[in-house]
Amino acid sequence: MFSAISSWARFGRFASSVLVVLCSLAQTSFAQDMKPPSPATTQPTSRPAQDAPDPPAEGPIADESDAAAIALADLTMKAMGGRQAWDETRYIAWNFFGSRRHIWDKHTGNVRIEYADSESGEPIILLMNINTIKGRAWRNDDEVADAEALKEMLKRGKGAWINDGYWLLMPYKLKDPGVTLKYLGEKMMEDGRSAEVVQLTFTDVGNTPQNKYHVYIANDTQLVEQWDYFSNADDVEPRFKIPWRDWKRHGRIMLSGDRGERGGQALKHTGIAVFDELPESVFTSPEPIDLSQFEQAPSDR
Repeated sequence: MFSAISSWARFGRFASSVLVVLCSLAQTSFAQDMKPPSPATTQPTSRPAQDAPDPPAEGPIADESDAAAIALADLTMKAMGGRQAWDETRYIAWNFFGSRRHIWDKHTGNVRIEYADSESGEPIILLMNINTIKGRAWRNDDEVADAEALKEMLKRGKGAWINDGYWLLMPYKLKDPGVTLKYLGEKMMEDGRSAEVVQLTFTDVGNTPQNKYHVYIANDTQLVEQWDYFSNADDVEPRFKIPWRDWKRHGRIMLSGDRGERGGQALKHTGIAVFDELPESVFTSPEPIDLSQFEQAPSDR
């Protein structure tokens, strides 16, 4: 059995390549006339310095990360429920922007992915483990028997899970191995509210380690409520800006489902749910699953 931490750490090694799907949805760019400020080395004045530190997911934090940025990462983790609540969360389900449904067992790495083929419209079901990339696939109710076709479908399934999961769960990954955090100071978000901004850059992580993000932690909620994406770490203007709205408690953790819109298309995760228990058949049988029949995780455990 894979632990929750080791399963999530494998996710982190690919995180910097997660923008493929959103970019394919886009028709225009959200690039703005903004130059990121120089990283600050002082503690943000609006943040309490005495908050208990939160450990990284696995391994040491990058030496280049500054104390102020690390403190902000700890603070937003606490606002979302805390590291222990995250590690103990078992099953997470969501529908990625109306295109794919995921049901993920984060303690074992098992995942169920359901979607319609983009060309034929045929329903596809993948039952796989994202750590081993082993599993089974069905197309239009027929199991895929060809070994090479199955291998390719499972590879794409893992890619979809990486991409779609990062767009739901990124704030829980700020202190992953290979991520360098820099505090950039206080800025205004697109909605006019103030936030502390943390820059994320990557070293030997994923397929596109040259990417850069600016993550906005709102001063009034201590939650991530905007991020800016830069294709290259030396870019001075972001390719686009995305809000993180509609934060709600699911079990013992907080999750955000609303990413605004792009090219006239609403970007919303739907069907977000957290469970303590699900039957094994969710990950072994292609039969339809109605998650509404199962009790969601309580928030007071």
